[in-house]
This record gives sequence, structure tokens and C-alpha cells, in this order.
Amino acid sequence: MLIVRTPLRVSFFGGGTDFPEFFLKNGGAVLGTAINKYIYHTVSHLPSWLFNHTIRFAYRKVEFVNQIDELEHIPFREILRMCGVTRDLEVNLASDLPSFSGLGSSSSFSVGLINGLHAHCNKLIDARMLARLAIHLERNILHETVGMQDQIFAAYGGLNLVRFHDKNQFTVEPFAMPSNRLQELDESLMLFFTGATRRAQEIEKKKLLNFSRNEKHLQNILDLVAHAAAILKGDNDLSEFGYLLDQTWREKRQLDDTVSSAEIDSMYQLGIGAGALGGKLLGAGGGGFMLFFAPKERHESIRHALNGYHEIDFHINAPGSTIIHS
Repeated sequence: MLIVRTPLRVSFFGGGTDFPEFFLKNGGAVLGTAINKYIYHTVSHLPSWLFNHTIRFAYRKVEFVNQIDELEHIPFREILRMCGVTRDLEVNLASDLPSFSGLGSSSSFSVGLINGLHAHCNKLIDARMLARLAIHLERNILHETVGMQDQIFAAYGGLNLVRFHDKNQFTVEPFAMPSNRLQELDESLMLFFTGATRRAQEIEKKKLLNFSRNEKHLQNILDLVAHAAAILKGDNDLSEFGYLLDQTWREKRQLDDTVSSAEIDSMYQLGIGAGALGGKLLGAGGGGFMLFFAPKERHESIRHALNGYHEIDFHINAPGSTIIHS
């Protein structure tokens, strides 16, 4: 048996510019981090001659099949097909946080399973190829409406500036920050669950349908990436990073009416009113997790204001998809 641990991610700036529909014309970049909340796959050989099935996959349900075409879980089925694994396999899935909540869990699933199946077959794969295979799977095989940042953060881990050049080319620039500044950034972030999950597909499709209208907002979102990167690399007060988060959230809300809601807006205003300098809803929108940036001394006030929402304790700069047991 082997166990694969793959991180979820928090995207600070640039979300939406990682779609080829935008960056092939305008360029694209995201600033974000893998976090220490993970998806886990256990992958093991199944002695099928002892059972009446050849593949077992346990997630929110358990599937027992003899042919991969019988699998109901489409991403699982297509990853097996892509990796050339057709039988004698058992896979179990676990996650620290809910799916469909804006933390890139679907891509973490893909990256983790591709990584695990390569290890299961005694094949080596590096982070770049791992990310590329996951992008190819999601965009070209599954035909999902997804960008390219989630797969990269799941594969590489870390706190990075990622630039997109064409459909197959990207660069990952890790942030080498002094440990005290990295700790200050880490301790300034708060994460709260809105209580709602949603599938990003429909929201992202609506954004792309209104691409011409949204192009200006996406360009503004892209411009903020360079400003945020300069703040992290400099030695000035990090509070400006929080104010920029507020700006990018305001731009993101303009992309589609379904990005936010009256309850999400109210939740955000509660956090700001209690001392947060800025924040944003993570992922496509519509639900999931709300991120806030605030000086550490204001955190208790924010927790009190948001006492009806679950806070998630987390840390940034987590490692990428890793075989933690074999």
C-alpha cells in the first residue's frame, strides 16, 4: 500500500486569468499558496482472484467493478485509463475539508491519484509533468471549465507566483521570503466556511459566456498580482496586502451575479467591520471559504463577529503532492 498526500490551495490574486481564453490574449498570472489541508489517496494492489471484482474505489460511496467502463466516478475512470491501469487496484479517498468549496479540491484529487498510480506502477513523475497531465485530463479529456492554477499548486506546493504563457507553458516562481515575514503573512490570514458548497463549473461557464464584458475586470485582477508580489518581496508593512485583497474581491464580484450573494456580502462586511483589512471568497464563488487578512491582534474581534461560521486553522506554504507512505 502507498499513501499520497496532496494539498489544497488558497488563491490570493489572479484567479480567472489562468484560463487560456484570457491569458492567450492578455497574459495571465496568479499568486497563491498550497495549504496544510490535504486530500489523501491510499493505493494498493487488489488480488482480484480472491474477489468477485477487479477494482474497488471508496469515496462517499464504494464502487466494486470488473471493468473500468463500469465505474460511475468519471474522473477516477479516466485517470485509470490515462495511466494504463485497468484491474487489480484498490483506492480509498479521504479529505480534510469539503469538496466544491473553492480550495481546488477537484484538481488535488486528479493530481494525487495520477501521482499515486505512477508510483504504484513504479514510474517516476516530476511536478511539472504531474501538473500538465492533470490539466490535460480536466480540460481536454473531461472537458471541464477550469483554469490551470489549481493543478499547479497541488503538484508543486509552496507559495508561488505562477505565470501562464500558452496552453502548455507556465513558470512557477517560488517566493523566498524571510522567515519572520512569511510567519507574519501566515498569522495574518483567517479562513471561515460559508456553510455552502457549490460546483464551480456552472459559475465559470457563465463568466466565460460574458468574456467580452469581463475582460476589463480580469485585466484589473491581473494588474493586482504584480502589486501584491512586490509587497511580499519588499519590507514595507504587509497591511497593503490586505487592502489589495479587498480590491480583487470587488473586481471578482463584477464577473457574474452568482459570484456573491446577500449572505456572503453580509459575512464579508462582518469581518471588515470587526477589523479585517480585506479578504475574498475563494474559488469560483457562490459559497465555500472566505479568506480574511487582519493583524493578529484583531483576530478575536473577527472571530466574535463571525461566531456563526466555522473557522479553519491552517498554514501556508505546504509541500506539493507527496508519497508519504510506501
